Amino acid sequence: MSWQSMDALTWARLLGLVLLMAAVPLAWIWARKPGASRAQRLVALTSLTLFLTFDLIVFGAFTRLSDSGLGCPDWPGCYGEVSPLAARDDIHAAQTAQPTGPVTWSKAWIEMIHRYLAMLVGALIVVMTALAWMERRRLQLSPWWPTATLVWVLIQGLFGKYTVVLKLYPAIVTLHLLGGAVLLALLVRQREAYRGRSLRLSPGLRPWVPLSLLVVMLQIALGGWVSTNYAVLACQGFPTCNGQWWPQMDFAAGFQILRELGRTADGGFLPSTALVAIHWVHRLFALVVVAMLLGLAWALRRAPDTRPWAVALVALLVWQVGSGMANVVLQWPLLAALMHTSGAAALVGVLTALWVRCRAAPFLIRPDVQTGSLQPVHSLP
Repeated sequence: MSWQSMDALTWARLLGLVLLMAAVPLAWIWARKPGASRAQRLVALTSLTLFLTFDLIVFGAFTRLSDSGLGCPDWPGCYGEVSPLAARDDIHAAQTAQPTGPVTWSKAWIEMIHRYLAMLVGALIVVMTALAWMERRRLQLSPWWPTATLVWVLIQGLFGKYTVVLKLYPAIVTLHLLGGAVLLALLVRQREAYRGRSLRLSPGLRPWVPLSLLVVMLQIALGGWVSTNYAVLACQGFPTCNGQWWPQMDFAAGFQILRELGRTADGGFLPSTALVAIHWVHRLFALVVVAMLLGLAWALRRAPDTRPWAVALVALLVWQVGSGMANVVLQWPLLAALMHTSGAAALVGVLTALWVRCRAAPFLIRPDVQTGSLQPVHSLP
């Protein structure tokens, strides 16, 4: 059943549910400070949306790792309904036919909760964009930033749709994961601009921050390719792979982008050596990430105001290496996999925040306590 099977009434019910969910955090923000300006509420809303986006990334990993990505085999509803409750007969029939198959009662709920959370984030970003345009004359940050974020979250929605429609097509699933990291970075960018904090970094050190962020993003893409191809256990043992430092690998088959899950581009079964290649490349590139982040942390430790950033980077690096090793040694436990995803998202957030602060651009803004307006922070010399 495809997403077109939802009739107009069901679409209206789904929209109503999303609006009801969005009303709860919006009411909470408005009730916290009744006299706050729209600009101040925009700052609070951006922070809350950032928090929910981080949760969405982790819950998305849980959805994938629990094999719930096809828990509802249509989109955006479940068997043409707003919730699994209304689709219980279809779910029961599918589960009866395949008791451990892609559609079960629990997997349907996991998938729909993931979609509800994604819709909630999208609705809050719509409100953020509207507030930014209404306050554009008082904000030094261009409203095109939240607008770009809104466009990106719509693209993410399409990735989510085609993840289901194309039955977990690896390239789409990987793009969906990477798109979540980009969305997180966009929201961190805006939040840091609103807070208006800055850091002094030497001209020679500044380029290493975005370069480190780029390297982490590449590693996330490789990690997504490992996860979506179920190649985590292709290499047994650590630090070697299946007892070898350079195992037999099929790079051509492993990194064919346009192919179905478990298949080669010509329709044959994906060989195990291709999965080994996918896994080993991710593990080898991790050495580049470790070297980059340790070098950046070593440079940041020299100044008191940047030393906490060095500690944060090293702590997250230890978290990532430890959770990555646990995935291999402990045979891919769910908790370790979720820790690995959350650590990657945290690294994106920390590096993006550091990049924004060290740039210290003139359009950085901070809220004025008395007037509620957002005032610019001037560049550092």
